[in-house]
Amino acid sequence: MSDSETTEIRTGHEFNIARLAAYLATHLPGFAPPLGVRQFKGGQSNPTYLLKVGDRRFVLRKKPAGALLPGAHMIEREYRVIKALEGSGVPVPAVPLLCEDPAVIGTPFYLMDFLEGRIFRDPALPELGRGERAPIYSAMARTLAHLHQVDWRAVGLEGFGKPTQYLERQIALWTRQYEAGKTFDIPAMDRLIQWLPRHIPADERTTISHGDFRLENLIFAPDRPEVLATLDWELSTLGHPFADLAYNAMIWRFPAEAGNMPGLGGLDLAALGIPTEAAYIAEYCAAAGLERIPDYEFYVAFSLFRFAAIAQGIYARFQAGNASAPNAEEVGLRARPLAELGWAAAEKAL
Repeated sequence: MSDSETTEIRTGHEFNIARLAAYLATHLPGFAPPLGVRQFKGGQSNPTYLLKVGDRRFVLRKKPAGALLPGAHMIEREYRVIKALEGSGVPVPAVPLLCEDPAVIGTPFYLMDFLEGRIFRDPALPELGRGERAPIYSAMARTLAHLHQVDWRAVGLEGFGKPTQYLERQIALWTRQYEAGKTFDIPAMDRLIQWLPRHIPADERTTISHGDFRLENLIFAPDRPEVLATLDWELSTLGHPFADLAYNAMIWRFPAEAGNMPGLGGLDLAALGIPTEAAYIAEYCAAAGLERIPDYEFYVAFSLFRFAAIAQGIYARFQAGNASAPNAEEVGLRARPLAELGWAAAEKAL
């Protein structure tokens, strides 16, 4: 994360900076004006801003303006899970403040400490040398495994989600979200909506689930393959660890030339020094103390279905004019190929 990833506040994402400064003056210890605000370029869901307060920097995450889908953009949940994980060994940023009063800047928001580090947008890691790439993937696998080993009751996340029937509820939820934001027909999505509830594995496990655990949601140290922070916890809940893992590993299914959502498909991974999907899953299993992931293709199908529903919601926000990122249309149009990849995984699982 760096200043270079910010821009002037985009049209439609403005808020009253003077009112925010007045609020911070009484709620953020050590605050002193002036307050500088810029917007991060990324972020499809919740608008994210860089705040400069003297020689200190913070990141502000808020809900988008306008009408929102039910249950979406729950930044209060993001704050709660990050706060709970402080001291757990899972790398998260410090979160000094949550404001649930929409009168301050128009929507609830929270602050987290700004961390100087590296964010990798392209899973092929073109900015690194061959020998530097595998350690990045190892660090990612270990971080996810560590998260799934945290005792969610011990860190105060009782009630953060229902501890049973996660897959049943998620399939129903994302079916509703997809239908609520639907703007065009996707036959593969219709097939997945029918297939997934009928093929849920009996192996029920419950852990903290990040929900959007991707390479670009990790901040790495500037000079070593160490994860400093895990970001974007909006979709976190109590869930099934294998669904979290399959979502994380979707990049092996995405084609490398997929525009703003590049994957590893079609690349010479050995030449690049990047593990195969099977090798990555094995590394996660070793860190998590597992022998294998049963019914893995089901979890891949589910994860791609879920991501397609998210993409459809992004496209609906684009059409409504309240999308958070300038590439929302392009991301939204990925819903169809994501669903088609999901159905291919379902057919593989049969």
